[in-house]
Amino acid sequence: MSLAEVEARERRAQARGLYRALEVLRADMARRAAATMEHWDGLILRPEFVASARNLADYLALRRGDLVPFQAPLASLGLSSLGRAESHVRASIDAVLASLALIGGEGEAEYPPVEVFAAGPARLAARRDHLFGARRGNPQTRIMVTLPTAAADGPELIAQLLAAGADCLRINCAHDTPEEWAAMIGHARRLGAEMGRRVPVQIDLPGPKLRIKAVSGEEERLHVGESFEIVPALPRGKKKLRKSGRVQAVLSHPAQHAALTEGAAIWINDGRLRARVTDVSPERVICEVISTPGKGARIRPEKGVNLPGTDLRVPALTEDDMAPLDFALRHADIIGYSFVQTGADLRALFAAIEERLPGRNPQDWPALMLKIETPLALRNLPALIVEAGGRMPVGVMIARGDLAVEIGFERLTEIQEEILWLCEAAEVPVVWATQVLEGLVKDGQASRAEMTDAAMSQRAECVMLNKGPHLAEGVEVLHDVLTRMDRHSNKKSPRLGALGLWHDF
Repeated sequence: MSLAEVEARERRAQARGLYRALEVLRADMARRAAATMEHWDGLILRPEFVASARNLADYLALRRGDLVPFQAPLASLGLSSLGRAESHVRASIDAVLASLALIGGEGEAEYPPVEVFAAGPARLAARRDHLFGARRGNPQTRIMVTLPTAAADGPELIAQLLAAGADCLRINCAHDTPEEWAAMIGHARRLGAEMGRRVPVQIDLPGPKLRIKAVSGEEERLHVGESFEIVPALPRGKKKLRKSGRVQAVLSHPAQHAALTEGAAIWINDGRLRARVTDVSPERVICEVISTPGKGARIRPEKGVNLPGTDLRVPALTEDDMAPLDFALRHADIIGYSFVQTGADLRALFAAIEERLPGRNPQDWPALMLKIETPLALRNLPALIVEAGGRMPVGVMIARGDLAVEIGFERLTEIQEEILWLCEAAEVPVVWATQVLEGLVKDGQASRAEMTDAAMSQRAECVMLNKGPHLAEGVEVLHDVLTRMDRHSNKKSPRLGALGLWHDF
């Protein structure tokens, strides 16, 4: 027997072994996915979301195990390693099984229809356009811009942003007034009509206020090793440092105070000041500073507070959200749901909307943006997507500011990847948010790391810029970066266009 014949026999044996192992994997995936779909039964009221939920169930079942042992052997046979199967999970496995059957010499193989592989991406693209606006040409990723107060003064700023490449606009109801929100939306609607395009508007509900409410000694800089106190309330008129020598602070939400147990972490102002609880009593909670910038850090009112590692069971919908919700239901294309964590949070919002829009089909409600900000929301993300998407158009915002603080900066890079994969499997558009080109937008100059981050954001369906004095310039630069990246990649798949730089070789 020749060497070529020996190698061919080994290849056939390898293919047959892989076929049997992958067949077992597929059967287990199908069984688990069916159980998941049965669990989700009753949540999916929109027929057009059934295929998306089924593909998500397949993906979750497939990724329960380690696929790495399959990947190199499959690639060595010239087959898919299943690394880009998110939008067509079952069809990808069936196509690989069909090819393995042919290579292994086990008779005829039945491949999935080609159309199956295009259906998921087409649904995702249509949902992207529905949420964030359609556009001819590149970039495929849309750009969302958070409007500053000045956008209410006249149409000029919004006109600049749209001309620079913005597709949709965001209003944060934690800031400004209903009159200013209405002015911003009025300018956007008129400009969109003049330009012959739809300019969607997302209105974010404020959500629970998890902040510093009051401080005594707010001008004092704290350094590593020093302590401060969290107290239920400051004595009347006490804003200066008390005789104890410790800064005292009051938190805006009682649930946060109740969650402060000995050893718990507390981060203030996006983690600029990090501390650990060392002593708890009914009168005060003593916290020791474990990290600050070199010059120290102040505790000031209205700065955000996070408790990393603590599942804070706070309802996402508050009494203060009701007036913004009324406004959003009249004017918004998308409602941004801040601090959503559980199905109960979704059902509270659905009930509030139904009360305000009695008899209205949820298909006619504004779309819903799930802002993922906490570890609990992250763990519940598949169920949140299905319960929300089963009722109304839905998107997911990776709220990287709060999320990074809550799960740790080191984990953010991998978690944002996993969210992108999960949402692609669910055919749900993603917004890549927080600190994109922040140096450019705020100070007029982006860092190298920010430019790389902007390039990586092209894998999401939409990228959000926050407000700043150089916002229009930020939009223009982001538009250029996203357009360039469209030449080279589509989600996780590289595009192999010609390399113009080295055409002489």
